[in-house]
Amino acid sequence: MTRTVSQVAAITGVSVRTLHHYDEIGLLRPTERSEAGYRLYSPADLERLQQVLFFRALEFPLEEIARIMHDPNFDLGGALRLQRQLLEKKAVEVRVLIDAVDAALTRLEKGETMEGEATKQAFKDFNPQDYEEEVEQRWGHTEAFKESQRRTARYTRQDWTALKKEGGDLFVRLADLMTAGRAPTEAAAMDLAEAHRKHIERWFYQCPKGLHRALGEGYVTDSRFTTNIDKIRPGLSQFLCEAFRANAERA
Repeated sequence: MTRTVSQVAAITGVSVRTLHHYDEIGLLRPTERSEAGYRLYSPADLERLQQVLFFRALEFPLEEIARIMHDPNFDLGGALRLQRQLLEKKAVEVRVLIDAVDAALTRLEKGETMEGEATKQAFKDFNPQDYEEEVEQRWGHTEAFKESQRRTARYTRQDWTALKKEGGDLFVRLADLMTAGRAPTEAAAMDLAEAHRKHIERWFYQCPKGLHRALGEGYVTDSRFTTNIDKIRPGLSQFLCEAFRANAERA
């Protein structure tokens, strides 16, 4: 059973214009055409449209959706499981925000202000995101963070093991240079800093040298960064900051 573009629009709520656009860019091309040349959508086409809408609800750009769905290894079941996982996470975040709004309305109606313990309660569920997100938001690179979310959402356990080992090894090698009395401005340290920058680009998001330098500065201005990094070697966060800066500034 096939449906016309108007019927699909009526069923799904997607405008005819949008369906035409999806066809034009190759994202969703109807399986058949009528003798008069009108688009006819099969049940398989509707399943594909549903996938597109799920990804759009998760704020994936059309280019990324097309890349995923045109992959010869695209797995519908795997995509659905991924989408469910991401939507569950989003639902929790929205529920937290709704609860916070409700609490704020209650305080407003009672004429209360956020003082003492009430302040802690008001913010207790606002968990900070990954450190990288904070750096992106601070420096205006929000698209980079979205790219990181999109890419990491598809990583397997093996991927996470590999990337963590790779990043950890780079930090240990930089720590060894520091312990040996080498300066963060030496070529060896800058080369490792550049390897770390490329590590971020390979696994997370595009990281130009200016952004990488900002990340290093976050290592010393954010106590959470500093505490975690200095567990590897005391003073490593400062060494990384200086090595990242030197690498960003060299020709």
